[in-house]
Amino acid sequence: MDSTFYLENNIVFNYRVAAVMIEKGYVLIHKQTKDNHWALPGGRVEVLEDSQSSVKRELKEELNVEVKIDQLLWFSENFFEYKKRNFHELGLFYKVSPVKGSFDYDLEPFYGEEGEHVTYQWVPIAEIDKILLYPEFLQSALKNLPETPEQVISGGYEIKSKQL
Repeated sequence: MDSTFYLENNIVFNYRVAAVMIEKGYVLIHKQTKDNHWALPGGRVEVLEDSQSSVKRELKEELNVEVKIDQLLWFSENFFEYKKRNFHELGLFYKVSPVKGSFDYDLEPFYGEEGEHVTYQWVPIAEIDKILLYPEFLQSALKNLPETPEQVISGGYEIKSKQL
């Protein structure tokens, strides 16, 4: 069972993990094929599952790739509206690397293991700010990965960041 809870007044509480997958100056992003915004690959943490196991499971399910956790980069508290619901989302963003070799990447968009409803694409990190990427702090943060984990609070027009 996913750690997503639907509350009164169209409020959704969500616990999500995401992977920062970097290869040769490119980062992998994905989106629901019908959406116009992108995010980092990952998904919801299952109840009683730790976040690192969740990242590994999600990437295996979505891309059939086995990864190791390199570093926790960001812990985010993100507040946003999506499909007429107000979300309060906790997110952990991990830099990951493949267990063996390097990531296979193609510059053309592609579909993962879950079918055509999710589109993936490798994009140059130098150009990431030209893409509608959520949470928004990633547009600048991906260009300068922190050495130690940072907490980020974002929602509306305010973004705060500090080292943990």
